Amino acid sequence: MAQVPQTFLDALAVRTWCGLALRSLGRAREEIDAINVYPVADGDTGTNLYLTVESATAAVEAVFAGYEQGGPCLADALRAMAHGALIGARGNSGTILAQLLRGMAQVLAADGSGDVSHVDGTALRRALRRAADAAREAVAHPVEGTVLTVASAAADAADGAEGDCGTVVLAAYEGARAALAATPRQLAVLGRAGVVDAGGRGLVTVLAALVEAVTGEAVPEETYAGAAGAGICPEAPEHAGEGGPAYEVIYLLEADDAAVARLRGRLDALGDSLVVVGGDGLWNVHVHVDDAGAAVEAGVEAGRPYRIRITHFAVGDVHTGGERPPREPAQRAVVAVVPGEGLAGLYAEAGATTVLARPGEPPASGELAQALRRAHAREVVLLPNDAELRHTAAAAAEQVRAEGVRVALIPTRSAVQGIAALAVHEPERRFDEDVVQMTSAAGATRYAEVLVAERQSWTTAGICQAGDVLGLIDGDVAVIGPDLTGTAETVLDRMLQAGGELVTLVVGDDAPEEVADRLEARVRESYLAVDTVVYQGGRQGALLLIGVE
Repeated sequence: MAQVPQTFLDALAVRTWCGLALRSLGRAREEIDAINVYPVADGDTGTNLYLTVESATAAVEAVFAGYEQGGPCLADALRAMAHGALIGARGNSGTILAQLLRGMAQVLAADGSGDVSHVDGTALRRALRRAADAAREAVAHPVEGTVLTVASAAADAADGAEGDCGTVVLAAYEGARAALAATPRQLAVLGRAGVVDAGGRGLVTVLAALVEAVTGEAVPEETYAGAAGAGICPEAPEHAGEGGPAYEVIYLLEADDAAVARLRGRLDALGDSLVVVGGDGLWNVHVHVDDAGAAVEAGVEAGRPYRIRITHFAVGDVHTGGERPPREPAQRAVVAVVPGEGLAGLYAEAGATTVLARPGEPPASGELAQALRRAHAREVVLLPNDAELRHTAAAAAEQVRAEGVRVALIPTRSAVQGIAALAVHEPERRFDEDVVQMTSAAGATRYAEVLVAERQSWTTAGICQAGDVLGLIDGDVAVIGPDLTGTAETVLDRMLQAGGELVTLVVGDDAPEEVADRLEARVRESYLAVDTVVYQGGRQGALLLIGVE
């Protein structure tokens, strides 16, 4: 009899695992979204897991692409996978998955460092245990019947498996699958809805992909896709309780361990569904709160938050304890891309789902598509607020339209145009009429930004030097000056020469405190009957945004 070859985990297997998991989650995304009832019934767990794994896969592919010959060592591939998942984690489920992958990488990268090209079953058992423990440690208030339970069951089953990597991961998969089927008996909201935990369902899919990556043999889909709902007898819904927090806040955070420990306590007091994952100075923070601004401010006090995402939950969302069935889609919603934390809060308070775009980090079409889905509405208005995002936004809109959602893309080229559009938004109007009014308001708003030149270059206003202040009107450099306030005043004068009734100023954190006061005074003194409104933009790319309606 031919001897069965030993199986192990190496860099190529990690790459294969990422690709297989991404493909499987892509197939299962809609199913997982549909059973998402805990902690919030917002129907996006499958999408969040897919985007998290997509980021991990991209990071691993980038590492492989960096080698002209051969490939990366196991440790490099594992670290890339964990880092990619961390920076791309979406939602509660994606954040926990990122910590599971980080926990595995902490063990396997250490064992696979140096000249070691692969690890065996013993290392994989320890990695699965570390992953489950790390995920629990990251969640402020662990709940059984969730992905945490499924992860622990996978680690328990792996602990009892003797053999190579294939034997260990197959045992982990079977343990996870059995635990998934039991989740409705552990968490009442799942039992009432007649579904298994969505995050746990996603983890089973990821483990099935690992089985195939290590052994070369796919797990028959019917052996785990059918686990959803197995043995469940749905109970009658109980009386609905009070709704939970209004916003989901997610951001990456550069901070030390001590600051993060304090942050956990602060955020735990502000809301629920708190998950903080990461380490070595970089963290992914996820929390549901009523005061989104306070959650961001807590991050600012702890370190440097960025890639901030604030999502407004519609009335009827189910939070911890989930006492209601999944909500019906809202009739209409607005999704907006914003350049800074301050505007993210402003847009969110107006009811919009926001996507934060940091300088040099434009959102991908998948991220915009996810935001359109998270809006959970039959009709969605998309405000890209950047001319460079036109094609990306169009691709996202087409993707979601194919899923039956009516999406209107308003070609806003600046956040101040988006503010003007949002100001006239009326959900009670017919969709087409609302879109026309919002488009008209955006088009009637001239926009400008004031920023500092990073290098010498040719512009439409002449040659600028590094450190010069540039004033861009409607996307073109119109003024080059030595200081911010003087340049901003010149830009504002040129814009108001064509008339205007309202000036909107969005001031970035790095702008001098007096610039808004100077510009407001100039409008009062020189332009009668013109009003001014000032917003704090946070860490936006430009020092100052100006809109004139």
